[in-house]
Amino acid sequence: MRKLAPSALLLAGIFGSACGYSEEEMRVRVRTADALRQQLAAEGGQNKKFQRELDESRGQVEQLRNQLSDANVDVANLKSDVEEKAKALEEFKRRSAQLEEIKRRFELLRAKLQELTTLGLKVTVRHNRMVIELPGDVLFDSGRETLKAQGESILLKVAEIIRRDASLATHDFQVAGHTDNEAYFAGGYKDNWGLSLMRAREVLDLLIRAENKRGGGLSPQHWSASGYGATDPLAGNETPTGRQLNRRCELVVLPRLEEMLDLKSIEEN
Repeated sequence: MRKLAPSALLLAGIFGSACGYSEEEMRVRVRTADALRQQLAAEGGQNKKFQRELDESRGQVEQLRNQLSDANVDVANLKSDVEEKAKALEEFKRRSAQLEEIKRRFELLRAKLQELTTLGLKVTVRHNRMVIELPGDVLFDSGRETLKAQGESILLKVAEIIRRDASLATHDFQVAGHTDNEAYFAGGYKDNWGLSLMRAREVLDLLIRAENKRGGGLSPQHWSASGYGATDPLAGNETPTGRQLNRRCELVVLPRLEEMLDLKSIEEN
């Protein structure tokens, strides 16, 4: 049931009890009634205004609700994107720190191997690996795989430097034999592949032989040998100088699995 406004109730009361009053009292009551009627009309207009404002507010609320719904979807997508980028950034930082640590270890390893340069050897980076170059003519006579006395002396000094450093002694190395492109058929090998491999084996045998047997005393678990023949030259074979550079043995520092990275930055320093 609709409730009457206080002014309407008062107006009804006035007209309901009009009988029994004097003319003057009646005029007063009529004026009062007119005033109340005007007030009632004003209140009705105000109520309509309030109703319009309420309807507008409801429309705005609905519009905001729709916008909020759309915004929630966008925010969710944005949050997901931000989380993915944050994870990618953390992974980048982790890998960068890992690579920096690997590079630091390689720099330290190269610094330790630099002592070998005092023996006239060269420490370089080739094919993404650190390499100790041993001139072949110092180690072997032309076309032969038997180590010369001077070569043995140099290799024993190399073994001593590696042996007395725990980090070097437990690192993996490979002896790589190389020749120029001139064919050799003497000795117990058929071609340059055989010659390079036999030379690498001779160097390996000396390095891992026990010290009391005039060897380098290095652990055989960390050493291997390979022969490349003339397939990996340092220079052209057209000149005696180039062929001399290509006749060599290398001690290759084998990278660990976690250290497989691009060493160009180290090579260029």
